[in-house]
Amino acid sequence: MAFDQTYCMDTLTAATRPDTDSGEFIYAFLDAYGFPKATITQVRNGGQRNVASRKDKGHVALKNWLYFMPVRQGESIHEALQVLADEDEPARHKCRFLVVTDFRELTALDTKTDERLEVGFSDLATQYLFFAPMAGLERTKHFEEESADLKAAAKMGRLFDRLKEVNEFSTPEQLHGLNVFLTRLLFCYFADDTGIFPKDAFTKVITEASGENGEGLSDLLAKLFRVMNQPEHERPTDLPAHIDQFPYVNGGLFRDDLPVPEIRGKGRRMMIECGQLAWEAVNPDIFGSMFQAVVDEESRDALGQHYTSVPNIMKVIRPLFLDKLYAELHKAMGNRKKLEALLERLTRIRVFDPAMGSGNFLIISYKELRRLEMAVFRALQEVSGQQEMFMSGIRLSQFYGIEVADFAHEVAQLSLWLAEHQMNAAFAEEFGHVEPMLPLKDSGNLVLGNSLRLDWEEVCPVAESSEVYVCGNPPYRGASYRSQEQNDDMDVVFSGFSKHRYLDYVACFFWKGSKYVRSGGELAFVSTNSICQGEQVAMLWPSILGLGVEISFAYQTFSWKNSAQMNAGVHVVIIGVSSAPIPKKMFQLIDGVWRTKEVSNISPYLLEGGNTVVVSRSKPLVGSSLMTKGNQPTDGGNLILSREEKDSLLNEEPRAEKWIRKLLGSQEFLQGKERWCLWLRSADETDILDMPAVHRRVMKVRDMRLSSKKALTRKQASMSHVFGEIRQPSSGSYILVPRVTSERRHYAPVGFFDSDVITTDLVQMVLGGTLYDFAMLSTQMHMAWLRLATGRLKSDYRYSAKLVYNTFPWPDASERQRQGIEELGRAVILARAAHPDKTMAQLYDPDKMPENLLEAHQALDQAVEKLYRDRPFRDTAERQEYLLARYEELIEAEKAAKVGRKKTSRTATTTEG
Repeated sequence: MAFDQTYCMDTLTAATRPDTDSGEFIYAFLDAYGFPKATITQVRNGGQRNVASRKDKGHVALKNWLYFMPVRQGESIHEALQVLADEDEPARHKCRFLVVTDFRELTALDTKTDERLEVGFSDLATQYLFFAPMAGLERTKHFEEESADLKAAAKMGRLFDRLKEVNEFSTPEQLHGLNVFLTRLLFCYFADDTGIFPKDAFTKVITEASGENGEGLSDLLAKLFRVMNQPEHERPTDLPAHIDQFPYVNGGLFRDDLPVPEIRGKGRRMMIECGQLAWEAVNPDIFGSMFQAVVDEESRDALGQHYTSVPNIMKVIRPLFLDKLYAELHKAMGNRKKLEALLERLTRIRVFDPAMGSGNFLIISYKELRRLEMAVFRALQEVSGQQEMFMSGIRLSQFYGIEVADFAHEVAQLSLWLAEHQMNAAFAEEFGHVEPMLPLKDSGNLVLGNSLRLDWEEVCPVAESSEVYVCGNPPYRGASYRSQEQNDDMDVVFSGFSKHRYLDYVACFFWKGSKYVRSGGELAFVSTNSICQGEQVAMLWPSILGLGVEISFAYQTFSWKNSAQMNAGVHVVIIGVSSAPIPKKMFQLIDGVWRTKEVSNISPYLLEGGNTVVVSRSKPLVGSSLMTKGNQPTDGGNLILSREEKDSLLNEEPRAEKWIRKLLGSQEFLQGKERWCLWLRSADETDILDMPAVHRRVMKVRDMRLSSKKALTRKQASMSHVFGEIRQPSSGSYILVPRVTSERRHYAPVGFFDSDVITTDLVQMVLGGTLYDFAMLSTQMHMAWLRLATGRLKSDYRYSAKLVYNTFPWPDASERQRQGIEELGRAVILARAAHPDKTMAQLYDPDKMPENLLEAHQALDQAVEKLYRDRPFRDTAERQEYLLARYEELIEAEKAAKVGRKKTSRTATTTEG
């Protein structure tokens, strides 16, 4: 039967009304998506269709489809969803959708697409298509009605544009005034809908006390803002009632008497429209980042991508501090003294985000600590057996941040106030009382400035009485994407380092943060994974670990799909650093599910193992054949020929055929493209002059090189008939290795070629490479090392001779074993030859790889892995851990051999003397 979308929406709307029995929700939900009545009856009666092990707690699990978990109000639904996603039970039953709700909010995870839904419970019907695959309607795009956050941000964006049309905001002071004005408006709109102000008071005053064309509106707002900064007893006695009705706000939001922009009729109408939105539905968790996009016109079309999502923030703060606090709560259950000690500990915690943006990490941290505190209060009530009077001890002043952008800084302060109000409302609902929202308290210790130029100790002092946690999602910028100011930042932070500009910009925060926490405290940042790959590892991590800190936990590489830094789609890691010797946890994404493993040590490559880093070297670690870069033409394209150019040249100059060679670069080898070159290495001047068409090309090379700004290139003009740099072997064969290979491939394709096939500098050559060398480079073991040791070009792997090939820890092998490996390598070549119609890229596309080629590689893999150890490797990470340990052994053996040679040399000298 076809999916009835109208019935689905109507059923969900009825099931999520405030007056509906929440216990009936899951049955109505299943009905909305067309599950048979018999199945729903089975679930209702506790039958076998419900495979959940915790039926008594309201859990419902249907194989292949759904795991539903209700939680008590006050508990974090995001925390609960993360815990559920980490459990084995949903994966065991192949539950596609994980759903958690406290019947005020609902969050869900589609484990197939890794999409998450976060929605108010009563708004679930507007998001009905998220679960449509359960009814046979697979999503081909992200169906989503505009959320309250998006609607509010879009309308505020249009208001912002209108204000810019009729006002001048050219100076820093004027821009700051606009930013403060917008944050004041946001607060007033939110206050109108959430009980901070009398209901709709602010919008009503704008409507009734100003002219249709905006007459008097700017003056009216200026008066309102001044009154909100005056305690009631200090106000003039003759204030009009419509102004005097607004409470004293304080907190610094209305402290400065700044000019209000000119607002005309259109702007007034837009302000009234903004006031009519459902501001109570705006989510403070992402509020700040949404409105940060208001001032960035280019990014408004993708507002939903400009924030760090709650689940991703939880990946950082759970292992950093939440998990250990909940563990302490669990141990303290039933013990009043321990519970009270935990409450006292919560008041000493400091959370510091040195790149806070609009405050997402601070907001979520604040809310989660308040939820934990409420859980402690509930535990105390259970101990005493009676209702007690509790007051929150957690203050916004425990939250610290630095932000360089003025508007983001202003919005972060506002968002923290709104988060406090939200949590106070949740507290009052459960415990019946709460401190009044107004006047506002301090809004956290939020500093406007360049984090990399400020002293963090001055912003957030690390005292013995406090417990400091540093977290956030600092900006990532590779060398080619940084501004001059950011390069200058790096010079300041990495003073005394060499080659520090090869590091990603985010490395500044790890270095500065590690120095900050080495005397106490812990940090965890989201980072591009480039700082844990290739040359950056050796540049950064030995210095960090040399401070006496350790990597305390790590999430291995995963795709980051939304971020405040606008780098959707990058590959990231999460790294925790601590000065204390605490248990270390590794988070690995296995079959789409995050798994946790406690390990003895986490290496800078985010693997279990020691802290040895791979350092580039000019010669192979073991006695393997030499690898060198291919030939560099530096010819302006004049010595290189397409097939058409080759045919045209031969038509004009038949004698040139002797000097034309096939040319291979990365594209030619992988994609099967044809290119040729003039290889005049052995030609003399007479040979070239006898071929006018060839001579013209040589002269163009000469002119091109002479016009270069580089001295070396100009020098090469004297030999303009040959490539600028030649490394081609004059005889024999070589192994060709592309310098860039796709991250998707299970194997990096390599090939054998005779010396008369010329290479470009887009490939590497193993000169005189053997069949054994070819076989070893064609294995999972070598690919695992490539993934570990190399850097990336975008998401692809760059093959470096110095960093990958020369450092590869080859296994020990007898002559008989080598011959066996060579036979299996020959089988790979024969398997390729069976598909002459396919390019290398097609042969090694993991989705299209021919079965016989895959089997040949797998047989080779098994044989090579046995050279390393008898037991098969479980996955890439285990191969990397083993190879890194072997690399460490080989390096230590090399050092010992050098020491031995020195001792022998000294002994010989002494004897001779």
